[in-house]
Amino acid sequence: MKATSERNRTIMSVIAIVVGLLMITVIPFLVQTSLERVLKGLSDHVAAGNPAFKSGIPLFDLFYPIWRALIFVAGIALIVISQEIKKGSEWTYPLSMLLFAAPAMGGMFMFLPYVSWVDGFPVPMLITLIGLVGYFSFIFLREASLQQKLVRLAALTFIGMMATHAFTIGIGAQRTMMTRPGYPFYPDFSWWLFNWVGEVNWVAFPLLVASIPFLAVSRRKGWWLAVIAAIAILAIDAPTQFIRTKTLDYLYGSLLALGVLVFTVVPYFKNILLDGETRPREEIGLSEETSAA
Repeated sequence: MKATSERNRTIMSVIAIVVGLLMITVIPFLVQTSLERVLKGLSDHVAAGNPAFKSGIPLFDLFYPIWRALIFVAGIALIVISQEIKKGSEWTYPLSMLLFAAPAMGGMFMFLPYVSWVDGFPVPMLITLIGLVGYFSFIFLREASLQQKLVRLAALTFIGMMATHAFTIGIGAQRTMMTRPGYPFYPDFSWWLFNWVGEVNWVAFPLLVASIPFLAVSRRKGWWLAVIAAIAILAIDAPTQFIRTKTLDYLYGSLLALGVLVFTVVPYFKNILLDGETRPREEIGLSEETSAA
C-alpha cells in the first residue's frame, strides 16, 4: 500500500467508509426484504402441493440472517480501518478485499433462491453490487501494472463466484436431504452422492474465501488454497452432473472450477498472479510482518 499514491489511498479510504456505511444501514433492510419475499414465494409453492420444498424455509430463515450479520460486522470493520487504509498500512489491503467479498458473495447467495421463488427486480443483486464496488475499485486503485490488475480481477472474481456457488450447492443438498424419500435412510447411491457433493462443496468454501486476501497480495499460500478447493470441487461436481442430470448446477460448478484453475494454474497467468513473490516487498506493498505470515 505504501507504493500506492496518497491520492489513491484517500479514494480507497472514502470508498471503504461509504461501502461500510451501506453495509450497516441499507443492506440489513435489503436482506430482510429479500428473505420475506423468498419465504412467501416458497411457502406458496409448498402450499400448492410441493411438500419436498418445505425444508428450504428454515434453511433460508437461518442463512439469510447469518449473511446479514457477517456483512454488518464487515461494514463496521471497513469503517474502523478506513484511516489506516489512507495511511497505507500494509495489512489493510488484503483485509479490505476479504471484507468487500462478504456482501458480494452473500448477495449472490441470496439472489439464487430469490430468482427461483420471486418475480420482479432481484433485490439481492443490489447487495452484491455494493460489495463489488469496493472489491473491483481496490484492485484497480492499488499500485500494480495493468496486466497484474486484470489477471487479479479475473482470478479473484472467479474465486468469489465459485465460493458462492459452493455454499449454495451445500444448502441445496441439505434442503433435499431433509425431505428425501425414506428419511433418514438413503434410497440409492444417487442420494448419498447428493449429500457427499454438497458437503465437499461446503468444505471447499472456507478454503476459497481464505484464498482471497492472500492472492490479493500475490501470496503463494492463497494460490494453494484456491487450487486445492477448485480441484476438489471439479473432482466431485463433474461426475455428479452425469448421475444427477435434472439440474445443471454441477456443470456450472465444474465450469467455475475450471475458470479458477485457468487463472491460477496456467503458467502465464500464474506467473503474473504470483509475480509479487519475486519482486521487492516495497513494490507490492508487503511489510516484513506480512511476509512472515
